Amino acid sequence: MLAYTVYSEAGGVGKTTLAASLATAHADHGRDVLTIDLDPQQGSLTYLLGVDAPRNDGDADNIGRHLIDRPLGEFDELVHDTGYGFDLIPNHDMLENLPSLLSRAEEMAEDLGEYFSPNERLLEVLIDADVMTDYDTLIVDPPATAGPHLYNAIHATRSLVVPVEPTGKGMQSVEGLEDVVLNLSDSLDIDVGVLAVIPNGIGSTSDQQKYLERIRDLGFDAPVAIADRSSLFEGCWDQQYPPAYYTQEVRAAYDYEEATLAELDELATHIEEVA
Repeated sequence: MLAYTVYSEAGGVGKTTLAASLATAHADHGRDVLTIDLDPQQGSLTYLLGVDAPRNDGDADNIGRHLIDRPLGEFDELVHDTGYGFDLIPNHDMLENLPSLLSRAEEMAEDLGEYFSPNERLLEVLIDADVMTDYDTLIVDPPATAGPHLYNAIHATRSLVVPVEPTGKGMQSVEGLEDVVLNLSDSLDIDVGVLAVIPNGIGSTSDQQKYLERIRDLGFDAPVAIADRSSLFEGCWDQQYPPAYYTQEVRAAYDYEEATLAELDELATHIEEVA
């Protein structure tokens, strides 16, 4: 199974736009794709895809309940068809309190002499639901901050796809990425791999090449650099479409935007081959 977490220390809409673009491309390649939105923020993958989910309904079943082993229904009832060829498990307001909820669930399990690992819950839920039988691709989009959302995503996927922004801080993030991966591996006691590092929002062609070369010099796979496409990506968020569908449903793509969409498709192909 191809499984990865889209991770960026900077967070932001670029990370989530990339997750939506890759899910669309994998689906276009004939893969059965499940995306999981673990980001409790309003501006998350669920919002971008325009999925009408009951995130404010405290009585609704949601992924948070399954992570603390208090589901109100079957796992497959959480799954939404996005209309873009792939499925989504949406976020919910309960995810805002996930750290404390997992801690309380762990304490209760200890009192009962049961095993409960807060950072392994997503993997356990996916295995129990036999997700690997129904899907061949899993993409998890967690928040950027360290904590159980991110740790559960990484523990379940073991692999990262990392967009970086074209700033000094962005390059510093790349420079320190090896340490970040090692720290995550040590903290979770698993091997964590990086499938690709993607410079995102780059200006000139020469800057794109500079970022690619530096990332590759550091030993990371950097198949493409995504140019600054603010107009396209902001339009996607405004109209709630992934990029490939925004240019079909809202307005036609400019030639340079078509080139970017082709690069995103190329990136998805590369990830499939590397994984």
